[in-house]
Amino acid sequence: MMYSLPYKTKQFFFVLIKLSIVVGAFYFIYQKLANNSELEFSAFINFLSKKDIFSTENILFLVFLSIFNWFFEILKWKKLVSYVVKISFKKSLEQSLGALTASLFTPNRVGEYGAKAIYFKSTYRKRILLVNLLSNMLQMSVTVILGVIGFSFFVSENNIEINHYKLAKLLAIVLTLFVLIAFGISKSSFTIKGFSFEKIKHFILKYPKNKLVLGFLLSLLRYFIFSFQFYFLLHLFNIDITYLNAMKGITSMYLLASIIPSIFIFEVIVKGSIAVYLFSFIHVNEITILSIITIMWLLNFVLPSFFGSYYVLNFNLPKNDQYE
Repeated sequence: MMYSLPYKTKQFFFVLIKLSIVVGAFYFIYQKLANNSELEFSAFINFLSKKDIFSTENILFLVFLSIFNWFFEILKWKKLVSYVVKISFKKSLEQSLGALTASLFTPNRVGEYGAKAIYFKSTYRKRILLVNLLSNMLQMSVTVILGVIGFSFFVSENNIEINHYKLAKLLAIVLTLFVLIAFGISKSSFTIKGFSFEKIKHFILKYPKNKLVLGFLLSLLRYFIFSFQFYFLLHLFNIDITYLNAMKGITSMYLLASIIPSIFIFEVIVKGSIAVYLFSFIHVNEITILSIITIMWLLNFVLPSFFGSYYVLNFNLPKNDQYE
């Protein structure tokens, strides 16, 4: 005979889980700032205070760019998920920021898939997982397309030795294969996030093309916003570089960082190492690049996760008639 927990006990454990997610996210943020092996937090603060470049106007503009970055991500989620079930912008905001907080300390932010799906009743969850995968694929496609173009120009214009270039290509192939293996290859079919390749292919082919185009355009807008934010920070740190030259390095950085499989805990370190290497070719010092990477992380992940924690704490499981 199965023993069923009392309602109040279930509620207690549910609240405990939500608190654990928020505490875990904040602890992760603290660890990243206090124990960054590449840039000590005290050195980061001292460097910024010596530069004295962050006026109220500059800070507001940087925050404004982060808000628009997430505005388009929230709008993209609202539009893409409408194929399964229609939700309001407010609900999309809650799901996007709540999922960010819940997934902040999970490997490759895989927790985002489950976090978003749990907002919907069980009959929708598999399709919600596929929509989330599709959303990430659209963003990744923008990163790859612009990254390949930017990296091609970056290699040719900075006279990177051809043997290093070939090595980078080989490394990219090996890492890509590693990702495929990590996602899982079954005997019968290739799987991504637990879904067979055939099922994903069928879902994408059936998915409305106008929504795919809109999702791609919104992903493109997001990319241009946060890449411009990176360029603006270079400008604030008095780096004399044109927008086009900066974009060659920025697109290359995001491309290489995206193809290297890493636990999200180390994502900032990985991205920082790549950025230091790439921008060394255009004579940007290490501490400047690492500081920019840290500021970008604070603006686009830490800041929205604080708001997301509110939604996590106020989350309730969907009722049976929700999103009908």
